[in-house]
Amino acid sequence: MVFITRRERFSAAHRLFRNDWSDEKNYEVYGACSNPNWHGHNYILWVTVKGEIDPEIGYLCDLKTLSKIIKKYVINKLDHKNLNTEVAFMKAKMVSTENLAIAIWQELQQPITNLGVELHSVKVQETENNYVEYFGN
Repeated sequence: MVFITRRERFSAAHRLFRNDWSDEKNYEVYGACSNPNWHGHNYILWVTVKGEIDPEIGYLCDLKTLSKIIKKYVINKLDHKNLNTEVAFMKAKMVSTENLAIAIWQELQQPITNLGVELHSVKVQETENNYVEYFGN
């Protein structure tokens, strides 16, 4: 079994909050991340796939094709967007990095399977010090 990872980047804004809570309660729970005027991050996304090396071509999968899939299904939908209001696959979800990683997995799983490899993990780095890694259900 071989694992290969593709790194991509995107910038996006979001806000952690609950509509049923006051601004004060949201600030108490989410701190500055509950800013009513939003805040943003320069995210780094790692997508790791796994499988067996194709003996005919000598590698697991074409990284250019993997990159195109990631851009089509994820990056183009997230980059320079408000995750709370402009991203269909994040609608009605708390826009935490945890939920973002799960949603990205869900967007990529089928297209990557169609590529002939298996999605192993999605890692979303929100800040220099914080990242979430998701390995599926």
